[in-house]
Amino acid sequence: MITYRIPRVTRRRFLKEASLTVAAAGAAPLISAPFLSRALADTKTLSIVQWSHFVPEYDTWFDNFAKSWGEKNQIAVTVDHIPVQNVPARAAAEASAGSGHDLFGFNGAGGAHLYRRFFIDVSDLVKETEKKYGKVSVIGKQLGYNADDGTWSAFPDFYINFPGMYQKSLWDEIGMLPDTWDNLRIGGAKLKAKGHPVGISLGHSNDPSTTWRGLLWSYGAAIQDETGKKIVLNSKETVEAVKATAALYKEAMTSDVLSWNDSSNNQYIDSGVASYIVNPISAYRTAQKLNKKLADDIYVTEPPKGPVRRIMGAASEFYGIWKFAKNKEAAIEFLKYYSEHWPEAFKASEGYNNPCFANLVPKPMPILSDDSTSTPRDKLKILQGSDQWSAIPGYPGPATPATDEIYYAFIINDMMAKAATGQLSAEDSVKSATQQCEAIFKKWAGKT
Repeated sequence: MITYRIPRVTRRRFLKEASLTVAAAGAAPLISAPFLSRALADTKTLSIVQWSHFVPEYDTWFDNFAKSWGEKNQIAVTVDHIPVQNVPARAAAEASAGSGHDLFGFNGAGGAHLYRRFFIDVSDLVKETEKKYGKVSVIGKQLGYNADDGTWSAFPDFYINFPGMYQKSLWDEIGMLPDTWDNLRIGGAKLKAKGHPVGISLGHSNDPSTTWRGLLWSYGAAIQDETGKKIVLNSKETVEAVKATAALYKEAMTSDVLSWNDSSNNQYIDSGVASYIVNPISAYRTAQKLNKKLADDIYVTEPPKGPVRRIMGAASEFYGIWKFAKNKEAAIEFLKYYSEHWPEAFKASEGYNNPCFANLVPKPMPILSDDSTSTPRDKLKILQGSDQWSAIPGYPGPATPATDEIYYAFIINDMMAKAATGQLSAEDSVKSATQQCEAIFKKWAGKT
């Protein structure tokens, strides 16, 4: 059977208290950790928690898939879906309490490295999957691989690309394309004057955490170097990237974006107001259900190019198995079975979930190469190569507990927002963010 619980979870206090539960497993949980009922505890069970997918059909598919697998194996499967913004707090609570779900699904970034001492090593599972479906991608490797000792803290499920989306008719009117950050600012200002601003959040959520990293990298800047041992944020390239963000905000956006969550930009373009957003295709899929005429006018494009490169941050989905899990064996067997049916998951997500293993979904990829629901049918074809312009937060170095903590502390988001709103100059905002990043690196130095 499969049951549902929608837990009450407080908004992220994650990482506000530094190493949080990773360093203090005995601390009081931030939220009440879930527990299986006594009746279920006496039977063979598997409990799973993951974010509420932005393509609801995927959750429906996953729940039925898990239920079917459980029935075949006489295992009572419980799947809990929680809002994406509550995932960090839920993970903190379970690690702190030493009790919770068997299989924990992370979304966004972080987790696999922050909680590596709490997860079992799934290296054998990853190697077995590579033998069947090809090498894990660079993005997939960064999700759960520990470069220092060659272990895997988590199993890579999929990555989420962040293309640009724009109303074609509006940009045709001004004779421009949002293909570079400069053109996005210039054209966005013209369209803002017509009542159609650009919509990119400057708040505390996954979308801006990926988008502003993309702009940062496109200017040749980065948080850390390739070795992952040094913070290199305080640079002229970063200052220029922050100035570009401030100009984009002032000229082409409205102050509403300062408090947006991950649903806000979806709603903005689906309402017909936004001229441009950076977002996974869930926003487009929703538009198709709400207003076909508008959806036909929404085009998907590669992210804007900066002075140095075209690149964009990517979010991720990966599963960790807690060391305190009650049914580790079932969790591993479920992931094996799930990977064997991953193309079904891809189709259920309507092309939203992107594979992390080379041959899971060979090109031409279904849906993305030819989507019967889209006009034109090949509208989404550029997403087949999104791994070429997508990167996980540790770029250009490895993902580590330190980079995960920086991500969840929203340091880059705040660096951009403070300069955009005039709270700090670009230079001072960069210096402040650099100091925070260096403090986090220093705290994690020598730790695993």
